Amino acid sequence: MTAVTARQLLGTAIRTLAPDPAANPLVPLIERGEASPAALAALALEQREVIPADRRAFQHLAQRADPASAVFFTTLATGEELAAGHLAAFAGACGVTAERAAGYVPLAGCQAYPAYVSWLALNASPGDVVLALTANFSAWGSYCARIASGLRTHYGFPDEARAFFDFFAEPAPDLDEQATAAVQAALDTGDLNPDLAHTYGSLLQQYESMFWATLGTAV
Repeated sequence: MTAVTARQLLGTAIRTLAPDPAANPLVPLIERGEASPAALAALALEQREVIPADRRAFQHLAQRADPASAVFFTTLATGEELAAGHLAAFAGACGVTAERAAGYVPLAGCQAYPAYVSWLALNASPGDVVLALTANFSAWGSYCARIASGLRTHYGFPDEARAFFDFFAEPAPDLDEQATAAVQAALDTGDLNPDLAHTYGSLLQQYESMFWATLGTAV
């Protein structure tokens, strides 16, 4: 199969797995400046748990993967490390102190997403995970762009406090190319099951929706 086929497969996954716009109750509130300070702080606190968990999952996937997929997962792991630094500034702007963070009990509905990413790291074919994650990242990037806009327009957060969301909202052409190369390699070796990857991607989107729904009702 050609590289174009790999791109088409990724494009189809992104389109078919796009979340229902009504499935996220919190992002529109932040975008309009209507989310409470408590909601923003909870978002920061939950992401403090998600980021390191995803980083370790991506590192494990890189160890299991073929060379093309390993490049993709290594880039993701490095990105999570960079995001962790940006997250600290956002958390500080939300009034999250070290003491508050240490005493925070994460919400199960928010942590289901990283738990499933960890399950994929242990059980799924890396090529299938590339396809599933790429579809999910498209939705996540859109959410981050809207949050960054709301924080800038309505909450007066400075650049460094918005950098976490700006980081994920920015286009990542290198990562897109790595995903395409990884999917192509998996296709060439028969290590890709599009139907199974679609199932993984669908579950990721459902867990993503659960994350936002849990935050939306908990604060």
